Amino acid sequence: MDKIKETEGVGIYNLGTGVGYSVLDLVHNFEEANSVEIPYVIVERRPGDVATCYADATKAKEELGWTAQKTLADMCRDSWNWQKNNPNGYE
Repeated sequence: MDKIKETEGVGIYNLGTGVGYSVLDLVHNFEEANSVEIPYVIVERRPGDVATCYADATKAKEELGWTAQKTLADMCRDSWNWQKNNPNGYE
């Protein structure tokens, strides 16, 4: 919050772990974190599919002292717990 006071205008930061995960990584982490099985089929890459995508949070770490505290498994577990407890979303 101190950074907001020091800066004029808008500051833009990527927030993330800095690690890229595949869709299959996500599926396996979600299955393990929530003790569920997700059926899937591996197919060819589609035209336009992004090869890699991840957030480089270096600027947030350097300027704000921010680093991700949650693992992919934590995020999968927490998001599923929220969805189970809020099936209609925010009301």
